[in-house]
Amino acid sequence: MQIATTIAQARALFDVFAQPLGLVPTMGALHEGHLALVRRARADCLSVAASLFVNPMQFGADEDLAKYPRDFERDRAKLEEAGVDVLFAPEPGTMYPPGFSSAIDVGTLGTVYEGAIRPDHFRGVATVVAKLLNVVRPEVLYLGQKDAQQTAVVRKMVRDLDVPVHVHVVETVRESDGLAMSSRNAYLTAEQRSQAVTLNRALVAMLAAIESGATKAEATELARATLSSLATPDYFDLVDADTFEPLEAVRGPAFVIGAARFGTTRLLDNLWVGRQ
Repeated sequence: MQIATTIAQARALFDVFAQPLGLVPTMGALHEGHLALVRRARADCLSVAASLFVNPMQFGADEDLAKYPRDFERDRAKLEEAGVDVLFAPEPGTMYPPGFSSAIDVGTLGTVYEGAIRPDHFRGVATVVAKLLNVVRPEVLYLGQKDAQQTAVVRKMVRDLDVPVHVHVVETVRESDGLAMSSRNAYLTAEQRSQAVTLNRALVAMLAAIESGATKAEATELARATLSSLATPDYFDLVDADTFEPLEAVRGPAFVIGAARFGTTRLLDNLWVGRQ
């Protein structure tokens, strides 16, 4: 595996790799969910690139940028073992040099749910993904379904700006008890970890209720009742899969989505409604 830390190095490497090229963007703290994206890219593409960049632009002033887990050597080894050909690992000053001031606004989609709780988060996500796509120029971009609103934001950005890349979303990878894998699971205490699985159980109950004919209000109430009493729910809802507009009943592609706090750690999850 070759490593590039500057944009010039990265472009020189990507220009000579066989096409199609798949890109897996990460912020490190890798787990099986990230590696599932790499394996999917490895199966689909002749060449595979990954990025490792903790993006300061998507963290709010009161969020955990400073304490976000970082272990470059561990992550590098995992990516190499999984079959990545080139790792792009820039420093913040490379991605955001002095005087940098441009950003991508994805509209209303970036202001609801996660966007309402974390203002400007999706502005930062869309901007860094656009920069990565301009540097790497992959044929396929691989994202995980766990961050469903993020995938919707990126899809919209790609469509709106006519970016020549296919966005491939890979199913959420879960622990044996159903908890969605996330880098932030490492923040949970043992007690919080034992309760965190109730977020997935709440969504399973909500989806089952909707598919059995319950109203959204009834299904949402059931989800909140299923969530651990030790957790603080942020939201549960049924939304359109592309626009994230709230739905009262299923019509077309949709998700049931949920987010909750276990201590100071926010976890989010979703389930596809109907057939994907």
